[in-house]
Amino acid sequence: MLSAAHAFHARLASLRILDPACGTGNFLYVAMENLMRLEGDVIETIRQLGGHALPKVGPQQFLGLELNPRAAVIAELVLWIGWLRWRMKNDPAAAPEPVLKQFGNINFGGHAGYDAVLRRKPTGEPDTDHPMIPDWPEADFIVGNPPFIGKGSQMRNALGDDYVEALWKANPRVPKSADFVMQWWDRAADILLSKDTPLARFGFVTTNSITGSFNRRVMEPYLKSGDLSLTLAIPDHPWTKATRDAAAVRIAMTVAARGESDGSLVEITREAGLDTDNPDLDERETLGRINLDLSVGTDVSFAVPLKANSGLSCNGMMLAGMGFKITKSEAEKFIRDDGEDARKVVRPHIGGGELLKRPLDEYVIDFAHLSEVQARKRFPACYQHVLAKVKPERDENRRPALKRRWWVFAEPRFTFRPTLLDIERYIATTRTAKHRVFQFLAVELVPNHEIIAIALDDAFCLGVLSSRIHCEWARQTGATLEDRPRYNKGQVFDPFPFPDATPAQRAVIAELAEELDATRKAALAEVPKLTMTEIYNLRDRQRAGQLTDLIEVERASAARVGIVARLHEQIDAAVAAAYGWPDNLPPSEVVARLVALNATRAAEEKAGTVRWLRPEYQQPRFGPKG
Repeated sequence: MLSAAHAFHARLASLRILDPACGTGNFLYVAMENLMRLEGDVIETIRQLGGHALPKVGPQQFLGLELNPRAAVIAELVLWIGWLRWRMKNDPAAAPEPVLKQFGNINFGGHAGYDAVLRRKPTGEPDTDHPMIPDWPEADFIVGNPPFIGKGSQMRNALGDDYVEALWKANPRVPKSADFVMQWWDRAADILLSKDTPLARFGFVTTNSITGSFNRRVMEPYLKSGDLSLTLAIPDHPWTKATRDAAAVRIAMTVAARGESDGSLVEITREAGLDTDNPDLDERETLGRINLDLSVGTDVSFAVPLKANSGLSCNGMMLAGMGFKITKSEAEKFIRDDGEDARKVVRPHIGGGELLKRPLDEYVIDFAHLSEVQARKRFPACYQHVLAKVKPERDENRRPALKRRWWVFAEPRFTFRPTLLDIERYIATTRTAKHRVFQFLAVELVPNHEIIAIALDDAFCLGVLSSRIHCEWARQTGATLEDRPRYNKGQVFDPFPFPDATPAQRAVIAELAEELDATRKAALAEVPKLTMTEIYNLRDRQRAGQLTDLIEVERASAARVGIVARLHEQIDAAVAAAYGWPDNLPPSEVVARLVALNATRAAEEKAGTVRWLRPEYQQPRFGPKG
């Protein structure tokens, strides 16, 4: 027993812990403090067994990488000061001579900055043609809190084009649309699976967008192969007093180990006092195999896109040029100048935020299918505006295609536009929102990229999408941005199996959905400054019995909140009946049944039976050829 305790102590003293984005060393310090506390327990155990041991754990075991040379120096000092405080607390004579030793454990001992991707030419210029994957020192455990920069343009703005291009070239495993933090996750996973590595586990704090589609793609090959498992996951945790806007910042934590094993999923069930030094959080722990979406239970990542839903949904237009936007008065002037035919290119526009707030009288000039010559000759006033307001901005854009076709939206969604030709309205929802709301929009309205447009004019489909069954599916299969669920058409809409409803069931759901859409729009038109978000906030407060203020009660009544709530209850029951399910299933059971139904529908489609949502449009395009 004594020899085992000594062996365990020796193992503790030999461990190496790496933070590959260590900043000023906070994570390393916490790791060291916990290791020293554990060492204290081990030394006490050895003493009780009749043996003797001296403390051995120290800063030399904690390794860091940091691009900022000043932060790297501070990190080394933080480790030494923390170690000295701990050791001298009970033994003032424990300070070594010299007090500060140079172990070179941050940036391999260098403080000139850790250049993680770019090599330098003899001239000092970045060599983007030969990027390198950085060396990480060997370690038994990797921990850290890599930068919360985001992806794409956010990375370019923070790091520069040269760095980002080199990063993507150096490691093509990580999609360009993945968050910056996933570079660290992928690198640690790759090391963990490499031959002869001492690495046992790694764990990172990331934003909770780690469950987004492109971030999942980084984890997917490691987890689905069974080569790695998540031993701990906290999918959505508040970032407390550390930031100015603590309520909006949400983080996730993941710990990975080799092989297939169950893990611990920790969910925050209640939170309060986030802006204090002692936040109050309640947790619920679930044991089991942790899925890609950081859930335990049915793995929704096995759901596949259905042919029945194909070609009907798309993100709205990405403008990449503020000059495309014009006011209502400008739109009227351009139509007068260029003639009534200009209404084909001068179109009302709506953004994602406006879908849940109040629409602005905003228009865009949309030259989607026109060449520059056609736009100039047919609509000279509109063309001249775009030439003056958009072209200078596009000339500075780094993407050649956007410079070349400067008069057209960056993402005009050419393949999606035909879906709208034979309908007068379509269904829309915002990509990111607290409340998952679907509504009809007139086909003339140009949605921006923060809106998911679904080319269905059938109120039955609006009802199904508005139901609790679909909203539970969206919560489980979609990602989260900060504290708001995110709707992704590829993860949420494309695999979603609609119910095989009877004509009578379809009629009931359609009638309820039409009434819901009309009720909300009437309330928005009648009540000053009312928004869709406020309608649903009031509904939730009414459900919880929290509407006590007389003014708020009157506003809820004016907003027809009681009617909206009742219509949703009836839609939920009618949609559940169309599936043949009870209307009170718990969320986990709803999702499990939908994943199973997705598999059934996928098998049917493979055998040749497709339940098209809009057969007159889809079947000629996506059905059997020849």
